[in-house]
Parts: sequence; structure tokens; C-alpha cells
Amino acid sequence: MKKFLLFSALTSVNFVFAQSNRVTIKAKPTGTAGKKVIVYTTADNTSFRLSPTDTVTFKHMGQPFETQVCVFVDPAKTFQTILGIGGALTDASAETFAKLPKHKQQELLKAYYDVNNGIGYTLARTNIQSCDFSSGSYSYVKEGDKDLKTFSVAHDEQYKIPLIKDAIAAAGGKLTLFASPWSPPAFMKDNNDMLHGGKLKPEYYQNWANFYGKFINAYKKEGIPVWGITIQNEPMAKQTWESCIYTAEEERDFLKNYLGPTMQRNGLGDKKIIIWDHNRDLLYQRASTLLEDPAAAKYAWGIGFHWYEDWSGGDQVFDNVKRVHESFPGKNLMFTEGCTFPFKLEQAGDWKIGERYGRSMIHDFNDGTVGWTDWNILVDEQGGPNHVGNFCFAPVIGNTKTGELIYTNEYYYIGHFSKFVRPGAKRISAAPSRSPLQTTAFINKDGKIAVIVMNQTDQKIDYNLWIKGDAAQVTSLPHSIATLVFNR
Repeated sequence: MKKFLLFSALTSVNFVFAQSNRVTIKAKPTGTAGKKVIVYTTADNTSFRLSPTDTVTFKHMGQPFETQVCVFVDPAKTFQTILGIGGALTDASAETFAKLPKHKQQELLKAYYDVNNGIGYTLARTNIQSCDFSSGSYSYVKEGDKDLKTFSVAHDEQYKIPLIKDAIAAAGGKLTLFASPWSPPAFMKDNNDMLHGGKLKPEYYQNWANFYGKFINAYKKEGIPVWGITIQNEPMAKQTWESCIYTAEEERDFLKNYLGPTMQRNGLGDKKIIIWDHNRDLLYQRASTLLEDPAAAKYAWGIGFHWYEDWSGGDQVFDNVKRVHESFPGKNLMFTEGCTFPFKLEQAGDWKIGERYGRSMIHDFNDGTVGWTDWNILVDEQGGPNHVGNFCFAPVIGNTKTGELIYTNEYYYIGHFSKFVRPGAKRISAAPSRSPLQTTAFINKDGKIAVIVMNQTDQKIDYNLWIKGDAAQVTSLPHSIATLVFNR
């Protein structure tokens, strides 16, 4: 017979010996018992796509055994406040959108930006001048115009500006939009080319700093408020497309000596400035170099990052986000871009694509991220347009030949977050007792709690959603993601 040590000081629990000589510990009820949980599921080899699949009820459970799989949630432990979740409104998305039938355009806008009938995007990114996902390279100024007298966003008026306006309207009149440059004009760079890397010439630092304000004010005149900017897309990548290289010291000095002061002088000090905007691999080195300099750090709202660090064949280094959050807790972390490539239309149903999104979003939010931005909201049947052949997937593919919209599982995996985790929500503590279940959780401003649980295995897993001694029994289907919603 095993001996059990009972602590008399534990006055809030009752001990009951079971026939198996195990101890059941019953905690006092916490007020969750009796509450209903709606389970929304997306699962492989089923028809479930953000589908309400079950309603379960919290019942008193007490101390779980090690044999009882649980997801532990503590709404009293709150962390970062969520800014939003969304995707990029690029030239490629806008051009593809314009080629779709009107009723399909309306379907797409509702699918992305309507929180009741879609997935409720609230965050957006767009490109300043051309990027790889443009039909060709272009600049807002004429070659050699260092004083920016010819500055014009007329190029964007054909496709991109109309799409952004439609997205804002579909989102209820408000969309948090930030913008990123891929390259300064060719004449400002030491390689005289918007493509293939190169660096901003020091004599043009001030002219380029002025450029950001010109863009923000031009979009404002179009009725599009720009919330913030990133300094440079992927500043350590020499690409075949638009790109520009900054070392950490160069980005730091450009921010503190030119861009930051210029934004302040021009009445744009309220616009958020995001540093880095590249992969998680060098994230800590870039963040520490800029943020340990108070003169630069005061202008930086936060740090942006992408997910392509596994290009070398290794795994994604999620913990680097956590290290930055631990070291610089006063600065915000924003996922600014991610997509899957190379594009092959016949692989649009590959379930692993969606699971990559779920895995990244769970890790990034748990590591302190406040906003999460996918890449293109829409590409065509070739994975573009893209003027250098760098084709990739998007959550929705628009076949411009047939007018069909193809919803990949990326769309649904992102939707399990964006539809139920609204701006102003706070992340709360969530921890699984088994590694096959990955989880994160949030409490919205209206008191609704959203717990996301992902299962990447081939096995069905029964588990208990456990809060302070009360639990609801839930089943996680193989290769699924679920959002569990209930009132606090």
C-alpha cells in the first residue's frame, strides 16, 4: 500500500481516496462551471472549414491526473495587447483583383474583411514603389529628381489605391495600414539599380528620409491613412528584385539622424516606425544594435520580422522572437511578412501550408508578437503577377481566366485567429500537457475568450479545456486547428 502525505494547511481542497489508491483532489468551484464553449474547427479529410462542430460545457473536475490530457488556461494572467491580424495589399493582389468579376471582388472583400461572414482582417501592409509582386519596376519620382519635385503616386491609382479603399470600406471604415519600401530610386543607390541589392548613397540619406513623408501625405490626400512604415524590406538580402542593403549600424544611423527627426519635423511623429522587417535569424542582433542606442530607439515603435530563415535548410527559430521580447519588453514585435513558395497550382490543397501558418502564429503570439501580417491577400493562377518570376501562394488564389476564387487552407488557419482575436484583445496564459497539442489564448475587450488549439498529428486527441478546476471535454481531430470561444 502506497502512503500519501496530506497537508492539513490545504483547507480549500477535499481528498478522496479512489479504489486504485490514487488521490483525487477537488478544488473549489471558480464560476466557470456550466458555461458553454463553442468549438470551431478546420480539419483535413473533412468538410470542416471554420465550422461550428461542437458545443461543450464546463464541469467541475479538480486536479487532473497525468493520464488526462489538458489545455490549461488562466484568464487572470494577461500579456501583450493585440494590434491586429491581416495581409498585404500589393500591386499583384490589386491587379488580380481588378481582373475578377465584380461579384467575385465583393466575395473576396467580404471573405477577408467582414468579421461575421469572413475572417475579419484589421491589419494591412503595402509597398512603397515597386516590389517583386509588381508587374514591373517603377518609381514615384523621375530619375535624378533628388528634390522629389516630380513625386506622384499616380501609378497606384489604377489598381492598388482602389483596392485599399475597398478593403478599408469592407473592414468597416478602419484598417491599420503600414507601408514598406523595397528600394529607393535607382539614382540614390550605389549600384544605380532598384534591383540587385546595392546601398543608399550617404548623400541621399536626407532625400530618402523626405520620401517617406511624401508617400504618407500623398496617400492621405487619396483618403488613405497610413498608420506606420518599416524602414526597409529585408535589409540584408541582395535580391534579383527591388532590394537595398543596410547593416544594423547603417539602419540605426539612418533612423536616428535622418528618418526619425524628419518625421518629427514634418508633423508625422505619430506615425509608427518599424525596424528590421526581415527574418528571425538576425533578429536579435538587429534589435540590440538599434535599441541599445537611446537616440535611435526613441523613434522605433517596434521590430518587424519574417519567417524565411529556414531557407538554409534548418528549422524556423521561433525563440529568437522571445529573446528580443525578454530583452526589450518596451518595444513591440510585429510579424510583417510570410508566404509559401514556390507556387504550384496543383498543390493549393496541401495541408502542410496551413499548418505552417498555425504553427508560426501560435509561436509568435506566445513569444510576445502584437500584430501578424501575411503577404499577398490574393495572387493569380500563376502565383503572381511578379516581374522576376518569384511566384508564391496566397490564402486565396484568383483564377483570372475562369473568374474562380480558390480558398487554400492558409485562409482558414489564419481565420482561426483573425476572426476571433480582435484588436485590443490581450493574450492570456495557455499551456498544453501534451506536445502534440499547440495552443495560445486571448481575451477580447468584450470578455469573450478565444483558445486556439492545433493538432499536427495523424491521431485524434481527446483533451480537457481546464480553468481553475473546471473543465470542458473536447476532441481534437487529426491535422486540425480549432478555436474554442466562450464568455469569461
